[in-house]
Amino acid sequence: MFDTKFAVVLRDDLMTWQKLNVTAFLATGVAGQKPSIIGESYRDAAGNVYNALSVQPIVVLSADASTIAAIHRRALERDVQVSAYIEEMFSTGHDVANREAFASFGPDEAKVVGIALHADRKLVDKVTKGARLHA
Repeated sequence: MFDTKFAVVLRDDLMTWQKLNVTAFLATGVAGQKPSIIGESYRDAAGNVYNALSVQPIVVLSADASTIAAIHRRALERDVQVSAYIEEMFSTGHDVANREAFASFGPDEAKVVGIALHADRKLVDKVTKGARLHA
């Protein structure tokens, strides 16, 4: 069992391609901020080397728009650093445009479609309260 938890919360009305895309983006954000979450490279029986992966499971949760807004607010209130993806980023094509779109909104008007965090297990559970395991 881990003392920490790595969770991704997705807004439940996204299309499948959006859910997959947002999950990938958000997980890289957490890994970039917390490199210790990445383990050692994998090696198969033939000696081929593969990229290292997260050392712990990533829990993927689902929530409606109001719940994900509450999760975002609770994370900010508790000073939990998160990766966040807003709806407007779907219409951009690159990182600079994503950051420009993101900077256009404050936390109260941002249409968050995904949020990821890695912190103390109990803290993550409190912040993500109301979200359910993604099916």
